[in-house]
Amino acid sequence: MSENIRNSWIQRRVYDNIKTQLHYAKRGIITEEMRYVANIEGLSESLICEEVKRGRLIIPANINHTNLEPMGIGVATRTKINANIGSSQIVEDIGEEVEKLCTSIKYGADTVMDLSTGGDLDKIRVEIIKASSVPIGTVPMYQILHDVKNDVLKLDIDTMLSVLEKQAKQGVSYFTIHCGFLLSHMPFVAKRKMGIVSRGGSLMASWMLHYHKENPFYEHFDEILKICQKYDVSLSLGDSLRPGCLADASDEAQFAELRVLGELAKRAYDADVQVMIEGPGHVPLNQIERNVELQKQYCNEAPFYVLGPLVTDIAAGYDHIASAIGACVAAWKGVAMLCYVTPKEHLGLPNAKDVRDGILAYKIAAHAADIARGRVGARDRDDEMSDARYAFDWNRQFELALDGDRAREFHDEALPQEVFKDAEFCSMCGPKFCSYKITQDIFKNYKEGELES
Repeated sequence: MSENIRNSWIQRRVYDNIKTQLHYAKRGIITEEMRYVANIEGLSESLICEEVKRGRLIIPANINHTNLEPMGIGVATRTKINANIGSSQIVEDIGEEVEKLCTSIKYGADTVMDLSTGGDLDKIRVEIIKASSVPIGTVPMYQILHDVKNDVLKLDIDTMLSVLEKQAKQGVSYFTIHCGFLLSHMPFVAKRKMGIVSRGGSLMASWMLHYHKENPFYEHFDEILKICQKYDVSLSLGDSLRPGCLADASDEAQFAELRVLGELAKRAYDADVQVMIEGPGHVPLNQIERNVELQKQYCNEAPFYVLGPLVTDIAAGYDHIASAIGACVAAWKGVAMLCYVTPKEHLGLPNAKDVRDGILAYKIAAHAADIARGRVGARDRDDEMSDARYAFDWNRQFELALDGDRAREFHDEALPQEVFKDAEFCSMCGPKFCSYKITQDIFKNYKEGELES
């Protein structure tokens, strides 16, 4: 896709008051973004349009992010993954964040969220959007808090809406808004082992309890929708009350918020704003399917976007693995997008290497789920890899691997010379004990009739 080709697409909609993909899909108009998604997914344009119309598929594509390559999030398409990047109040480096973005895209992230909380937030975001060919999401609450000098009690709706409008103008394609967490949910939270683990949720709880007022994101939801309509910003309805440990999974707090998110998703849909629902968190393996089914029921099958879930709480340093296990099951059962977890989860700010490790764990999970769901063509690459292995075609194996750089690196640790790229063995078995080679020799030395007898 040539850079900024979307300029011409968007110019045709300049006089439309509502510019969302859902708005056009409801009217039977197949946009260029829908055509692009249909092409890369190998699906018909009419199917993509119908899925958007039903609210089961979103195409997050802000009209001001013109170098973005459109992608779809929904059960009809392959499972997507998101990578989180962003500065902290301790570590802030624009160059490092752009490096994380490039690493994310190189290794297969379908969207990237900028969760920066430190430094020049606007400059970081502008640079990330400028460098990104994938949709960028944010949690606007982080900048809202930044703009009131980190005093959560100074939050007001004018500041909140101003930040949303500014980020929409900059080209953010989806907002995570913690709008389903209500004052009435606090008694449920009090029963938990770990309370609120969402940063946005905890900030909103502080504000609501201090003023004893309802969540302003909930109270002013219609005004948020108007901003989204103008720029085609999708909403990712955030799960403030996601469980932060197995003991809190599938509790009253989590599902009370999920019901409210379902109500808000319906309001967004009626306003022609694309919407997806965020989910847990930390969930035992045997509870994942029920979580997915309840989300479908409460939220009218809006795309489900989950963090993990982590299936154990004791994998510190390896949470990308613990969560990828849950993510694979979740995607198999119908989740549309997976938010990656890095090895640094619960421990610190991830660097570019951690980003790479998290993405690859989740690419594996998403791909395995697509195979399990029987998506057309999902296993083609695996079958090609089998052929390349059996033929000792090492370079083709590197090309087909999800992380070809890592595959080549591991192969070359023991056999770095180029001549070994044609060898009919690796350093594990050597030339005498390769099962592939032994099997091939069997078929070469015996006639078909002898093998059958």
